[in-house]
Amino acid sequence: MCGIVGLAGRFSADEAARRAARMNGSIVHRGPDDEGLWSADGFAFAMRRLAIIDLAGGHQPMRGRTGAGIVFNGEIYNYRELRERLLREGEHFLTHSDTEVVLRLYEREGLAMLDRLEGMFAFCIHDPGNDRVHLVRDRFGVKPLYYSEQPEGLYFASEIKAILAGMERRPEPDPQALHDYLTLRFVPGPRTAWQGIRKLPPGRILTLDLGSGRTREETYWSLAFAAELEAPGRDYVGEFAGLFLTAVERRLLAADVPVGVLLSGGLDSSAVAAAAVELGHRDFHTFSVSFADPRAFDESGFARQAAAHIGSRHHEVRITQAEFLDFLPEFVRYADEPMADLASIPLHRVCALARDQVKVVLSGEGSDEILGGYNMERIAALLSRLAGAEGALPAGLRRRLGRLPAAGRAASWLRAWGEGGWRRVLAGQRYHATLHWREAEKAALWNRQWRPRSTEGLIEDWYAGCGEAHPIDQLQQIYSGAWLTEDLLMKADRMSMAVSLELREPFLDRRLVEWAARLPLAWRVGDRRRGYASKRILREFCRPRLPAAILNRPKQGFPVPAYHWLASDLGAWAEDLLFGPGARQGRFFRAPPIRRALARARSGDLEAAHRTWLMLILELWLRAWH
Repeated sequence: MCGIVGLAGRFSADEAARRAARMNGSIVHRGPDDEGLWSADGFAFAMRRLAIIDLAGGHQPMRGRTGAGIVFNGEIYNYRELRERLLREGEHFLTHSDTEVVLRLYEREGLAMLDRLEGMFAFCIHDPGNDRVHLVRDRFGVKPLYYSEQPEGLYFASEIKAILAGMERRPEPDPQALHDYLTLRFVPGPRTAWQGIRKLPPGRILTLDLGSGRTREETYWSLAFAAELEAPGRDYVGEFAGLFLTAVERRLLAADVPVGVLLSGGLDSSAVAAAAVELGHRDFHTFSVSFADPRAFDESGFARQAAAHIGSRHHEVRITQAEFLDFLPEFVRYADEPMADLASIPLHRVCALARDQVKVVLSGEGSDEILGGYNMERIAALLSRLAGAEGALPAGLRRRLGRLPAAGRAASWLRAWGEGGWRRVLAGQRYHATLHWREAEKAALWNRQWRPRSTEGLIEDWYAGCGEAHPIDQLQQIYSGAWLTEDLLMKADRMSMAVSLELREPFLDRRLVEWAARLPLAWRVGDRRRGYASKRILREFCRPRLPAAILNRPKQGFPVPAYHWLASDLGAWAEDLLFGPGARQGRFFRAPPIRRALARARSGDLEAAHRTWLMLILELWLRAWH
């Protein structure tokens, strides 16, 4: 695990080296164990290393026999198998690192070798023989990779702060990105919150022609959820068990350092820990975090129960309100962009706890998106009822029912069903996990006259890209392509790397995900005959492996009490931050809508509290970066 940086353009070797060194110095937290830099006229790249595999070797940048060079961030979980095959074919290695395996494969096969890689990665290959630079990001975007095309050249890095450190002038905030953030609580790619800096999307290659300076982006992998019909007699649970156990084992074994598990006591992380025990790993470390607030839901008891069941060496940490608030300025510095997922702060704290014992942890990210979690079983049950009603009603009557006067969430479902039928009901209401400031509210919020692209229109485009897939397939496709990458995986990378800890996600194993994308809906969310249940396949796998209390507990996103704090002791703090003498948001936004949201939050309105926290994080980000 590392951080990588680089630049290409009209630079002398010395100037390129100076800029690359500045960029590299801004991300020491990603790799405190080693650093390296290589430069030539027109190009330089560098890296910071967190040594996980081949601790003594593996120094980067690494150069091959053909002259090609690489800086690599991530882990290739099947590197040992690939290395053994190359050895049998007569290849020779100077190190035992996965980075050299990637380089040797590129020298033999070019970018076609990407299909062989199983892992999380973001890397740059400099190929002077072809006068090309290739930037590559893994299939799910577990590892971030940013780039910026400026008049003087191209910059790239694992974090935006590194690009800023190399550029001649810091760019302005991107108002469209901020507009989308206010609804989604994250900035959807490929934009970032900075004008002219972009995210390389997952599963993509960006190639720079060093001669012409032109770039080309191409897709090497994509995922499409398309549920198959259930095949009688097929052992779906056995197939899942084989894929999942292999995914966990690969992530445990691809390390020359101790590995632990972040254990919340929920189904996903408990399944990872139970799989590790089944694979023969004993006496390993697990870690959990909770809030030292009697008003907060405390799931640490479930974590202790799961740890006792599997026999791990369990560690706990509790976070106070003061610690939460004190970390917020650091949080927006680590994040680089406004990201209002407040679970990031306790995640950072538990990662710091884990780093005292291990260098690598496994977690349960991705399970809900690929297996049908959250509230998808309730949506599936409703869709089934709507489909049944639709079959019994003339289309004209359905449309008239959709126009009946009504208010609230139920009315939006009814209108969407009336207009497009059950297959378009999610797309019709632009259903998404996060929908906070809506378009009309944002129009009143901005203090400038401009016409942003509608965020709800962006969500419409996401649904349109799903074609005629089942609505549950559509929802999983959208969550996996945006919410998972830009919120969950982004916070996981930033908060773990802030303390130099590597975090691995077994549920995002490529072969497991490709299998799950075709899994019949009955094995994801259940059906009318057997009952509806989220992640049914995972529950069946866990039934003989975990206590019933863990297996049957409802989905509980990490309980952050900060939303309720605004109605008690944080109201005055929020007022001063948003409207006090140092406030920066007036550059973009009118105060009255924000004041109204804060007033409702202070009276206990939970949705208003979410909107207020979006503004609080944005204010802190503006203070930190602008």
